[in-house]
Amino acid sequence: MDRRDFLKRAGMTAGAFALGTGSIGRAGVKISNDALTAKAGRNRPNIVFIISDQHRWDCIGAAGNSIIKTPNLDALAADGALFENGYVSVPSCTPARSSLLTGLSPWHHGMLGYGRVRNGYPAELPQMMRDSGYYTFGIGKMHWYPQKTLHGFHGTLVDESGRVESPDFISDYRRWFAEVAPNKNPDATGIGWNDYEAAQYALDEKLHPTTWTGRMATEFIETYDKNEPFFLKVSFARPHSPYDPPKRFWEMYEQDDMPAPYIGDWVDKYAEYNNYASSSWRAARSVDTVKRSRKGYYGNVSFIDEQVGKIIQTLKKKGLYDNSLIFFTADHGDMLGDHHMWRKTYAYEASTHVPMIMRWPKGYQASISRGASVPNPVELRDIMPTCLDMAGADIPPALDGMSMLKLVRGETADWREYIDLEHDVCYAAENHWISLTDGQFKYVYFLYDGSEQLFDMRQGRGELEDLAGKTEWASTLEMWRNRLIQHVSERGSQYVQNGQLQVWGSTRKLYSPYYNNLYDPWQA
Repeated sequence: MDRRDFLKRAGMTAGAFALGTGSIGRAGVKISNDALTAKAGRNRPNIVFIISDQHRWDCIGAAGNSIIKTPNLDALAADGALFENGYVSVPSCTPARSSLLTGLSPWHHGMLGYGRVRNGYPAELPQMMRDSGYYTFGIGKMHWYPQKTLHGFHGTLVDESGRVESPDFISDYRRWFAEVAPNKNPDATGIGWNDYEAAQYALDEKLHPTTWTGRMATEFIETYDKNEPFFLKVSFARPHSPYDPPKRFWEMYEQDDMPAPYIGDWVDKYAEYNNYASSSWRAARSVDTVKRSRKGYYGNVSFIDEQVGKIIQTLKKKGLYDNSLIFFTADHGDMLGDHHMWRKTYAYEASTHVPMIMRWPKGYQASISRGASVPNPVELRDIMPTCLDMAGADIPPALDGMSMLKLVRGETADWREYIDLEHDVCYAAENHWISLTDGQFKYVYFLYDGSEQLFDMRQGRGELEDLAGKTEWASTLEMWRNRLIQHVSERGSQYVQNGQLQVWGSTRKLYSPYYNNLYDPWQA
């Protein structure tokens, strides 16, 4: 089909990329189109924010993985910077997306585990970019509720991975699929959304949601003709399971070449969870089984990398690349069998550590060279202030996130020493923890029973040896424990009493008090 027909079938009628005629500021004041255009000008950079789902940190070539093929992401890192200690504080989909939306820590945006993103916050990234004179558009997986909530975007085209949370909802991807392939099943490959199994995509590659998301992004850029700069979010639903790459990406990797899982000296108790259900969250599986899962996962990553390359080429073709800020990151990682674990919500590197690449516009006054690797710990909450900084917009004074452009400019003196991680109960009561890391050490405290872990990641990111019970590491353990006590002290006696971290047993806390009594970073 030609481009016009494709756009029509995708739900992009003549005005699909022109939704909304103005913007509501945080004071509730309507800003006219003329004011927006005057405020924006033509020289402010476009911002392209690309995010993949469940993409672990070590699955890009730029991170040192010699097996995976990600030439476009590697090139993006070479033309910008790889933030080698990029983390997500609450490693599951919705709380991670709340951090992106608000620029806040888990306690302040209110989501301590997997729940529903609020329908509105006092400061939200798309709305603030819109207030600053940007045209804002989102494509792909949003994972908000209600599912077509805009949060300040002028418009969205969504792929919700088959998720239906209200009776009348159908995603834009599924509507398009029903029109172009009315006699086919979009889930024909037969793998569940949390399965460990992998297989070649059963349909034509052109029908895959990764193709659709990439195509929608390139069409947006190709057809964009507004005066104001754009803020474009492109959100891929893979490499999250199903691990279902099309044929050419399935055949790109040999199963035997896949890395074996990390198995730490502390994981024996998890091996007994020998549940052979395809969506089990812990299970000791054979190395061959793990490698087959990784074959499909790697194929999905390389498929996304190709789409990223097409987006970048379209920016270059339109003459927009030089004046664009481009991000690539993920909402969390994927254990992929490490330590007998699957999926996410864990404190460990494969779950909490994500790719973080930022490419700044040509001519930007950076003090680091392009292609640098930046060691300072960054987190998804830092995306919002970074975008606002690049746009020259006001940044709420009490955001927890900081502009990563400060690191590019060499302003490191007040950067955080470490980042906080946590997750409320998920899968089982014992999986309830809070953690701190600076990318060199990681301390984990389990609220369920008060047990602790300490890892020295200078010796490798596999977290193979737990140092918490070793006498020679007692002072280091105490230092990190005291740091955590200080970090959670604002939360009150449920977390700390008499200078001691508390034990909760099976008690859980999915939301902080700020979830309902909103933390306002303009006033805090």
